[in-house]
Amino acid sequence: MNAQAPDGYDPRAFAPFAVTVDLAVFTLRADRLQVLLVRRGEEPYKDRWALPGGFVLPRESADRAARRELAEETGLSEATAAHLHLEQLRTYSDPDRDPRMRVVSVAYTALGPDLPEPRGGGDAADAAWLPYGTHGPLAFDHDVILADARDRVGARLEYTCLATAFCPPEFTLGELRRVYETVWGVELDRPNFRRKVLATPGFVRPVEGPPRLTGGRGKPAALYRAGGATALHPPLLRPEGRDV
Repeated sequence: MNAQAPDGYDPRAFAPFAVTVDLAVFTLRADRLQVLLVRRGEEPYKDRWALPGGFVLPRESADRAARRELAEETGLSEATAAHLHLEQLRTYSDPDRDPRMRVVSVAYTALGPDLPEPRGGGDAADAAWLPYGTHGPLAFDHDVILADARDRVGARLEYTCLATAFCPPEFTLGELRRVYETVWGVELDRPNFRRKVLATPGFVRPVEGPPRLTGGRGKPAALYRAGGATALHPPLLRPEGRDV
């Protein structure tokens, strides 16, 4: 049931503005943290790389718009995109962040394992996965949004099971460790990492069946799936003095 505006209320008394969603989408490709970017085909910032996103439709929530844009920009079906980790980052509302008009952006970060090649669409001339930090200045305030998203992901790896969102459904502990090493930019001690992961209730659960050959000279590695836990107790802290 839709609530009616009270008598005497005039929405024209307030300046109109638009709401958009912007997506900081991360994946691991070739053992590097990569971000999904689109090259703008129109002004403002024509030919500049930017985060994918778009305007929230009149009868659409910000969360629904983010899921729709995620599917459109990654080339995934909406059903597949719905299973990727997506969380709201924060709202960006500087009055001058968009030269066209007053635009408030609700930013999200999304994570997925080895996502497919993207496709440009709408006002995007191109779309590509680029290693984080190699893309040059982004359009609008997207450098700030992307840096905030990277900080969020790096911090949440310490206290949550978010790292499994970068992994395929079945993964080795070596693959899980490389998520931490890639995002944090640090090499971790293998035996210590293995001990901490297996000692944390609900972090991972073993997969029944034969181990997997990983391409190295060692013995085949056991396979795991994400466990039922969402938080890590105790946390898996990054080495001191290291930033994301």
